[in-house]
Formats: sequence, C-alpha cells, structure tokens
Amino acid sequence: MNDTPGEPIDTRHAVSGKKRQTDSDATTGAAPAPAAPSAANPLAEQVYQKLKSDIFNFRLFPGDRFSESGIAQHYGVSRTPMRDGLFRLQREGYLEVGFRRGWKVAPINFDQLDQLYDLRIVLEVAAVERLPSGGDISHATLDALKAVWCVAPDQRETDPVVMFGMDENFHRQLVAATGNAEMLRVHNEVTERIRIVRRLDFLKPHRTSATYDEHATMLNLIERNRLTEAVILLRAHVTQSKLEVRKITLSMLAEARDSKLPFVS
Repeated sequence: MNDTPGEPIDTRHAVSGKKRQTDSDATTGAAPAPAAPSAANPLAEQVYQKLKSDIFNFRLFPGDRFSESGIAQHYGVSRTPMRDGLFRLQREGYLEVGFRRGWKVAPINFDQLDQLYDLRIVLEVAAVERLPSGGDISHATLDALKAVWCVAPDQRETDPVVMFGMDENFHRQLVAATGNAEMLRVHNEVTERIRIVRRLDFLKPHRTSATYDEHATMLNLIERNRLTEAVILLRAHVTQSKLEVRKITLSMLAEARDSKLPFVS
C-alpha cells in the first residue's frame, strides 16, 4: 500500500478571502451576507473537488471505508472543511455515513443511472428536433464537430479517458446549439451524474469505433436537415451506451482503479 501523503490543499485563498470579508464588514458596519458554499469557504470547495475526483477515478472505490481523521490527514486539511466536503458528497449520493462506522463510498446505483440515461435521451432528442435549420450558430457547431468526428480511422483517438471527454462534448454541443440555456443546464447536470461510469464504456475498442461512425453519420444527417433520421440514430446511440453501462461489473471497475488510497480501511 502506498503511504505517500496526498497533495496538500492550498489554504491561502481561504484565509485571505476570510480576511477581506471581515475588513469589508468592519468598513460598512453591515452583517456578513450569506454566500454560496464555494464562495464562503473556498477550502471546502477544494476538498469537495478533490474527493469527487478520487471517486470518479476510482481511487476511492465503491464500498471503500475511511475515517474523517484519516482522510483529513491525507489531504492535509482540518476537519471542518473536510466535513463540509464529505457531507456535500453525501447529499449528492456519492458517499454514505453510519453512526460510529465512519464513511463509505456509495455503491453505484444502476437503476438510477438507467433513469438518468432515459432523461438524457429525452433532452438530446428534443435538442436535435429543435436545431435551427441553417444559421451561423448551427453551421459553426457542425463544422467544429465534423473536424473532430469525420476523420480517417488512423486519426481517431484511442485513449479512453480522452475519448469520453470528447464524447461528452459532442452531446453537449448538440444541446448548446439550440440556444436553450435551461435545457443545457439540465443536460450538464445529467452528464455530471453519469460521468462516473461513462468513461468505462470506452475501455472497449469496438465502442470507440462505433462512436466515431455514429457521430459522423449523425452530423451528416443533421447537415442535410434529415432530422428525423438523426433522431432515430441518436436514440439508438444513447440507448446502446445505456445497455453497455448495464454490463459493467465490479471486476471491470476494479480494472479501472488506479490505486488504493492509504487511508482506506
């Protein structure tokens, strides 16, 4: 087991931010205004993002248990910002906590993922149906996406981590092209929730080649304004991804694990 301590979290911004707020309050005589968690406690935000990254990259694995003291020591922070980050991840469903049992990384809820993929299909189908037929925005988006996806086989990306980021961007850009900010906001939230397993889909080479082929075909259909056919392909494309996620096993997750963190019991 690796006993190397985790990368320390930078506390300088949290301290200076708190000082600036205190000075401002003293000058105006006003009570401190409530702020968003990340603005009020930047250190807690850093802890939250680091923990989330470790969960998404399977350094913290479903079922892993750990104590607050162990994880605080590993990240080099005090218990207060650590607890803020832990409870935020609990509210989002990534962690569980038990009385006198410490913290545990929550198991992956595949039923919930099914529902999120269904919602993703609804959003993306609606987005394609609403794409402007012509116009600078749609042409610019199509040209940029075609430059990435309509390429020769020897120019295709093979790294699964890079590939899943490219795939996310493809689907996000389709929704963004509608100009509907609220639709894009919800789509971004769904994308975030399924990210933990989405990259595993690209561990299989055939899934990478299929993604390139289907994205390229979809873009060509949209460019020719054959939106009904594009919608049919999009629905099948995302549904297949949903089915592939259902095939993910704990052994596959274990293969994706980089290393076990030293504070995990």
